[in-house]
Parts: sequence; C-alpha cells; structure tokens
Amino acid sequence: MSFEALQRRAAARPRGAAGLAVGLPAYFVAFDVLQLDSQELLQRPYEERRQLLEELFTDQALTAPWTLCPMTTDLAEAREWLESWTDVSGVEGLVIKPLTSRYLPGYRGWTKVRRRDTTEAIIGAITGTLTRPGFLVLGRYDAADRLRAVGRTVPLRPDVSRQVGEHLAEADPGHPFEGVRFTAAWGSRDVLDVVLVRPELVAEVSADRAVDWGAFRHPLRFTRLRLDVSGRCPAVRGRVGCGGRLTAGRAARPAPADGAPQGSSPMGSGPRFVSPAGVNPALAYA
Repeated sequence: MSFEALQRRAAARPRGAAGLAVGLPAYFVAFDVLQLDSQELLQRPYEERRQLLEELFTDQALTAPWTLCPMTTDLAEAREWLESWTDVSGVEGLVIKPLTSRYLPGYRGWTKVRRRDTTEAIIGAITGTLTRPGFLVLGRYDAADRLRAVGRTVPLRPDVSRQVGEHLAEADPGHPFEGVRFTAAWGSRDVLDVVLVRPELVAEVSADRAVDWGAFRHPLRFTRLRLDVSGRCPAVRGRVGCGGRLTAGRAARPAPADGAPQGSSPMGSGPRFVSPAGVNPALAYA
C-alpha cells in the first residue's frame, strides 16, 4: 500500500484519472458506518455500528474494491496482528476503540498503537551546525552505489546533539546530496537549510512502518550512533522498505499509544475494540 500513490489518485484530473485507476488500483476500506438508510448512527455504540456495517457487507454482497476492515476482541489475535500484519507496507499498527463509544466528530478518543523497529542509516546531512546538529538527514546506498536520502530524524535532544557533533565532519566536494533539496515534512513545500557532512557515521534509529517509495514518511527517532559500523556495511545498504520490511530491522515493539482522530468517547474502563492502523485493523478487549 502506498500513501503517495493514493495522493496521486486523489489529485488526478479527469483526463488522467482512468489511466491511474488501471495502473494504481485502490480499495475502499470501511471501518465504521455513521448513517444507514437516511438514519444517523453517531449516537449508537460502536459495537452496534460495527454489527450494522458487517450486515451491510453481507446483505449487499460487497466484494473488492469494497473491503471490510478487520476487527477482533481477542487480545492474543491483536498481538499477532501487530507483529505480522505490519510487515505489509502501509499498515502501521492497531487502533483501539471502546465498544460502547459513540462517534464524536473531531474528538481524538481512539488510541493508535504503532509498531516500531530499529534500523540503521547513514548521516548525510544535518540542520544547525556541525557541533550542534538539530535534525539528521539520513541515507542509504542503493544497488547502483548511490547514496539516497531515506528520511530525517525528529529534533535531537541537547545532550544527543553534542554527542553526535563530536563525530561529524564537513563534507568533501562531490557529496551525493549536492544540489538536493530536502523538505521539512512529508508533502511540505518548506525546504530545510542543511549542512552536508561526510557520509561516514551510521545512526541507529527507531522507525514506524510508514514507508513510501523507499523513504520513511514520518520523522525517525535517533537511538544511538553505531561507531562500530561503517557506512559501507551491508546492513545499511539497499532500500529502506522491500514489501514493507525494514532492511535492517530488529525486534518489533509497540510504540507508545497516541490519540487517533475522528474518534469516540474517552477510553474509560469499558470493553475495547482493535483494528489495524494505516488500514489499521482494530482490537477490542474487555
């Protein structure tokens, strides 16, 4: 699954839409129903809305491209989803929802649990100064031995910035990133003011599963410098994602939960429903 490809479909003009529909087929993944037969359902509990949604798919014999988002109330099954389903590019984790909740537009009452993996990448540029870097712009060598940018980190903490700055060196002429512009965020037009550095240092980072066209969609979390690893090490070569798998990923672990939009009432102590996030299935548990 590709978020970038979906954006291309959404922005396409009528003349090119038909061709993109063939080349980039899309699916409609339904995870909730808010109105049925002219009857508004926002005040109904989620468990009831989910039942109506499943009945709608059955009664109408809906098949692809109509897709029913999976859900479970089994905690063990949800854990298995978090480990295995997130190997698919575009599935970032789980969304947890109270079964008794109403739908409150604009309220961040659902909880998203993202899978994160650690991986390595080469520091190719920074913001700030060599002694006090702000962000790290990271890259990997591709099959043609060219250093390609794959993402940037969140701002470094002051102590981490000082530590990294002790090992940075100004870039030599002919740096692979010369002439490359880096945007401040995915889809942003704001350009980062970067300082190129020698592509020798390897950083270990924590990344979620949002990978598009070989690049991380969201900022990475710096974990540590890998002074024991060379930038030419096989572990930091190749694409970031291949079928959604991180090339140098370590053991997966859930990320701290955060609020998900278009949600329900606060979690409270009632039953929960879980579905993946991204197309995120849902988990519900008591």
